[in-house]
Amino acid sequence: MRCPYCGHEDSQVKDSRPTEDGAAIRRRRQCEDCGARFTTFERIQLREVSVLKAGGGREPFDREKLMRSIQIACRKRPIDGARIERLVSGIQRQLETSGENEVQAAQIGAMVMEALKGFDSVAYIRFASVYREFTEARDFEEFASSVTEAAHKS
Repeated sequence: MRCPYCGHEDSQVKDSRPTEDGAAIRRRRQCEDCGARFTTFERIQLREVSVLKAGGGREPFDREKLMRSIQIACRKRPIDGARIERLVSGIQRQLETSGENEVQAAQIGAMVMEALKGFDSVAYIRFASVYREFTEARDFEEFASSVTEAAHKS
């Protein structure tokens, strides 16, 4: 594993343990050249999944991109990082076990929306504003009122 500090090719594993959800192995490493310590995560990848973008492009599924978008929606909310990690792992697992090699970006967005719906209403609305491309304040108002109505019915 290459050192992120000096670029040296070799590092030594000092500690390995599974993450809380068991979906990855967390490894503490130390560079054999500069002595810096850093953490890596090793995950099982069942299959390569390509994302078909709305504009017709195609790109490999990027777990970190999904994580960032959900973290942005959850910013400054009382949501534990481990819950977000489990949410992302669950979506990734669904995609990899679906049997499909290609998935529409809109399908991933819908999966996130569904997960955030029961997670946190503010994060749900924030994500929806980007996913559904809200352009006016009225779009927020209409969506927020539909979320509020659904919450009162349950």
